Amino acid sequence: MSINLSNPATLQENSGAELFTINTGLFKLDGGAMFGVVPKTIWSKTNPADENNLCTLAMRCLLVKDNDRLILIDTGIGTKLSDKVKPFYHLHGDDTLEKSLASYGFTPDDITDVLLTHLHLDHVGGAVIKYGEQLLPAFKNATYWTNEEHWQWATENPNDREKASFLKENLEPLQQSGRLKFVKIKDGIQFSPNIKLHFVSGHTHAMMLPLINYKGRQIFFIADLVPTTGHLPIAYVASYDIHPLQAMAEKKTFLQQALDNKYVLFFEHDAINECCTLQQTEKGIRIKDLIKLTHI
Repeated sequence: MSINLSNPATLQENSGAELFTINTGLFKLDGGAMFGVVPKTIWSKTNPADENNLCTLAMRCLLVKDNDRLILIDTGIGTKLSDKVKPFYHLHGDDTLEKSLASYGFTPDDITDVLLTHLHLDHVGGAVIKYGEQLLPAFKNATYWTNEEHWQWATENPNDREKASFLKENLEPLQQSGRLKFVKIKDGIQFSPNIKLHFVSGHTHAMMLPLINYKGRQIFFIADLVPTTGHLPIAYVASYDIHPLQAMAEKKTFLQQALDNKYVLFFEHDAINECCTLQQTEKGIRIKDLIKLTHI
């Protein structure tokens, strides 16, 4: 089902959303893969690697209380990786999705909507949980949102480059639950009173980037368009990106938009830095201030 959410008649009075940072744990990926053609002597200054050339990354999600809806943006990698797959991701840290929710007084049953920026396993894995031998939606009262083009991209004939990230165990239970719905692809579409969605296709096809109204500021959940603060330079794109030149062009466009409109960038994968503002420098658009949502 594809739903157009842009009808103003469906929107409640806009008073700004409440935001809660949801940390779900840390993992590691190869530093060279994270920075593509950029030499290690350069990228390691901002994202130091361990003795195996692995960089530590966060899986930082965002909970949005928007009037009567409690919307979780992405879900981390989850807890059901097989023993065969788990060693590739070096999961560590004390944070979990449930513990982070509980720290604000919420439970998984409180979530009304799960907005998935895209369907790679480190973003959608926590959407499904294993009960005994059953795979079931982790948020039993929630509607799960993606878009039809990205769903087809991930499920119908996944390409050799990405298919290891599109695990059936994360996707089929959502479809079978009857709780999966599709957002119509339209740049700037209104998902909820305080969330608009933008679409990019350099990292993967039809990734959704939420822009959220919060305390009079615009918070840009940048997902894998800019995974960490170390990826702000235009040419610093991951080798995971399916269309690197497109990813660079999209990054250039959205960073300029963020600068012009004084957006706050919210980083999903930066293990140290949660948010930043931007400024123009001789080298391009760079960090102005490193901040947390609680300091806005």
